[in-house]
Amino acid sequence: MGGVLKSETLSDGREVAVVVLERGRHRVELLGIGAATRDWRVQRRDGAEQRIILGLPSVEAYLGNPHYMGIIAGRVANRIAGASFCIEGRRHVLVPNEGRNLLHGGAKGLGRRLWQAEIDTAGSAVCFRRHAPDGEDGFPGAVDFEVIVRLSDTGLSYEMHARPDRPTPISLAQHNYYNLGPGPTILDHWLRVAADRWTPVGPDLIPTGAIAPVPERLDFRPGAVIADKDPDGCGIDVNLLLERNRDPAAPVAELRGAGGLGLRLRTDQPAMQVYTGSGLGGQGSAPRFGGICLEPQFPPDAANQSQFGDIVHTPERPYFQHLRVDIFEGDS
Repeated sequence: MGGVLKSETLSDGREVAVVVLERGRHRVELLGIGAATRDWRVQRRDGAEQRIILGLPSVEAYLGNPHYMGIIAGRVANRIAGASFCIEGRRHVLVPNEGRNLLHGGAKGLGRRLWQAEIDTAGSAVCFRRHAPDGEDGFPGAVDFEVIVRLSDTGLSYEMHARPDRPTPISLAQHNYYNLGPGPTILDHWLRVAADRWTPVGPDLIPTGAIAPVPERLDFRPGAVIADKDPDGCGIDVNLLLERNRDPAAPVAELRGAGGLGLRLRTDQPAMQVYTGSGLGGQGSAPRFGGICLEPQFPPDAANQSQFGDIVHTPERPYFQHLRVDIFEGDS
């Protein structure tokens, strides 16, 4: 039980925090670039160690990180149509980074910037902080972000706080790619998600504005093998709306690998992006479908579509998100 805080020097001379947390059967490495979770290893009952998330081969690589591995995505995660939105009658125009749209906060966002780290060795936790100045990535308002990552005997929790000095949209998402093994892809993984509705999208993955019952091909409520839901191998990249009357203490998602490891995910967010990694490839040991992202958040383009919920936060209404991921083995 405990942790270590060290640093690594980038090629441009900047120092990046590197944090290692250990507790029970878990060892986790986190970075001060994007508050990223770079590595998570679990000791199985047979004594073997298994890595359960994807990561990049070097710390420096996280400055680019084209697939957003392990980061905290924001200031607004997912997509904003036309890279613009209105607050109090004023339109704010951002720099698009996915066609005409904005993805995960922009070309840098929170995920490719440096954060300060403070470790709590006794609590097996780390607190990442970043002050985002007014106008960063085109967003209005200065924001103080804080992400507390805590390791327990069963898994990780993420507490995400943001305190703006004026109204600004904020919606964060933790972006781990999970692979519970033993195979190179997650197509044989079994997934259950407590979601009964979804936000249909157009060809650019921007929601049409509708909220519809989840179709059979995306209905993971009973649980299904991922390959069975995607027989053509096109990939799944969808925002599912979590059941409204669910038990807040119950997991909203469960993922099981063929080798016996599983995870249960709990969240206070209204939706979750499920992405099966169809765009991966060429990133070291991460092949296409090499990992799955389960990203609690608000629906994409909520900055422009009020029916998806209010993501504009103020000094009187700061942002908060809680996410917990517990690992188990067998049927426990």
